[in-house]
Amino acid sequence: MRKIIIASDSFKGSLTSMEVAQAAAEGVRMAYPEFETICLEIADGGEGTAAALTKAMNGETVEVHVKDPLGRIIKAKYGTAEHDGQKTAIIEMSQASGLTLLKTSERNPLLTSTYGTGEMILHAAAKGCRRFLIGIGGSATNDGGTGMLEALGFRFYDINGNPISGLCGEKLAEIESIDTSSIPREISESEFIIACDVDTPFCGPEGAAAVFGPQKGATSETVSLLESGMQNLYKVINNSFGIDLCSIKSSGAAGGLGGAFKAFLNARLDKGIDMVLDSIGFENFIKDADLIITGEGRIDSQTSKGKVISGIVSRAEAYKIPVIAIAGIVDLDQKEIMQTGLAAACPVGPRPQNESDLRHAMRPEVASRNISETVTKALVSLSPSLFRENL
Repeated sequence: MRKIIIASDSFKGSLTSMEVAQAAAEGVRMAYPEFETICLEIADGGEGTAAALTKAMNGETVEVHVKDPLGRIIKAKYGTAEHDGQKTAIIEMSQASGLTLLKTSERNPLLTSTYGTGEMILHAAAKGCRRFLIGIGGSATNDGGTGMLEALGFRFYDINGNPISGLCGEKLAEIESIDTSSIPREISESEFIIACDVDTPFCGPEGAAAVFGPQKGATSETVSLLESGMQNLYKVINNSFGIDLCSIKSSGAAGGLGGAFKAFLNARLDKGIDMVLDSIGFENFIKDADLIITGEGRIDSQTSKGKVISGIVSRAEAYKIPVIAIAGIVDLDQKEIMQTGLAAACPVGPRPQNESDLRHAMRPEVASRNISETVTKALVSLSPSLFRENL
């Protein structure tokens, strides 16, 4: 019996990782009902990371009230689990500071903050957690992590020595100095392992503001302001603490949150997808598989830079297992698709032409149906030689 592994990222704002996988599995059954399908819940550091890791580690879910990106009180969730005799917190920054928490009209990285992410960390520390696994994908922010640091007790001052509070993107240019003397002991003694979904540097033409600012609602003028602020924060950190964040991969992840973790909490920055795949024992599932189906909301130039698809293709190549991908939008040509290592990349419907089309395509029932039909068509049209023979 042929075996197909289905492991996709979530389609953000539409379907969870498991919902995408289940829709794809239905597509497999319509094409080849005799095939065995195994659905895995995965993520790359963004939405779904905490759920996937908590489940893999047999943990439990905790609820806490924190501030959203605009300072409104919301309910967020994180996981806790025992790992090597140590209580571990499994946190998704997008629960408190994610883009999906905001309406399109509210998105403005000059105003958004990671403060709520810091509140989640403090809450977990108060419950005895001293090891933190934190996914930082899907952010609505570009505050260089200063909001989170403010929540944890770091203090920021302007050129006149006046304290700066309510840290967000537009206040980065005001920062002249940073006081680290009031950090709670439980935070300074903790271990932080950060799951990043991109390798973006802190600032510069390929940095956080330039690359991801527009996705978070930034105009060209806003991007320029954010970049100036990030450059200033970079200089303050470099001059005061001797840390060159622009030389550190993933320091620009989540609008610079990765850099804040690295500079001030001595965090380890890992590829989020590798952290998740290792935790669930991914290679044990795929070693005798004939095909892997994966996917994410959009396949573009960032796909090969640490996201779900690149991580899965890398693992599959070791076993010579072909991988096909589904996506809401495919923004690569055929040559670029082949360069990612994919055997095929299939959009799950016509490209949305306007906001109304996009809203319709993202309705869960529509997205599920489109995924199932796309997988069925893809499998039927593929040559049987695509499937790896069972080992």
